[in-house]
Amino acid sequence: MLGERFGTGLLSRAAALIYTLLAVQLLVLVTAGPGLVLLVFLERDVSNLPLAALGGLPAGPALSAAIYALDRRRLDLTDLHPGTAFVRGYRLNAVGALKVWGLWLLVVTPNLVDPGVPQLIVIAGATLWMLNALVVTSLFVFRFRDVARLSAYLLIRSFGVTVSNACLIVVALAVVWLWSEAALALAMSLLVLMLLSNARPLVEVVRKEFVA
Repeated sequence: MLGERFGTGLLSRAAALIYTLLAVQLLVLVTAGPGLVLLVFLERDVSNLPLAALGGLPAGPALSAAIYALDRRRLDLTDLHPGTAFVRGYRLNAVGALKVWGLWLLVVTPNLVDPGVPQLIVIAGATLWMLNALVVTSLFVFRFRDVARLSAYLLIRSFGVTVSNACLIVVALAVVWLWSEAALALAMSLLVLMLLSNARPLVEVVRKEFVA
């Protein structure tokens, strides 16, 4: 449109989003890369689960930084700073995200040794809790124990978000099943964007009911 400033049109906004996703994706791979490389080359054997959990640890802070950066994304092509936002999110939230991610790995890893129906239920519940907790700890400032309790409460309070995140987990598992863990890693920024889209009602609940 004639009245639009350069960088704010439809094509410019699409280009800004693509650029932001690519920049965040690259930064996720850089910050979580060493652990992801280990996961790719490990044989799929239960004896390697402790090593896989150790290799997966850096992914937690990286995903938290991606959540922070994509939440603050700009659609103006002339005002893009995804790298700055990612680094800031990593610096602010790395410790909290590592606690969330580490607790999730601690719960999930033993249940992968001989997964039956009870173990799969535990894994699914823990993963849904972890997604809530990552969003909360990435976008708000709470103590870890408050993040843990609030994220569990939000599984019911924001049940629509829980269902949407369950669908997202299915998509992620399908990517691994059809391709590989490497394909999942390469799609991480897009999955984080989908997670943020799912979590908007949850974020509003936290902002209105738990943030003074």
